[in-house]
Amino acid sequence: MSFYENLRHFADSYGLVVIFILFLTLCAWPFRPGAKRRNRDAARSIFEDENNGE
Repeated sequence: MSFYENLRHFADSYGLVVIFILFLTLCAWPFRPGAKRRNRDAARSIFEDENNGE
């Protein structure tokens, strides 16, 4: 079995599972319990340098 066939077999089976788990982890990351303050700070950071409309 060639190196290419081994990589293709991995990508078709285990690679897909690994990428799907990584996708779910990254989608759920902002919703973890300890992230509320950090998310709020990031959302408000774009307004830090405003001078009240001047």
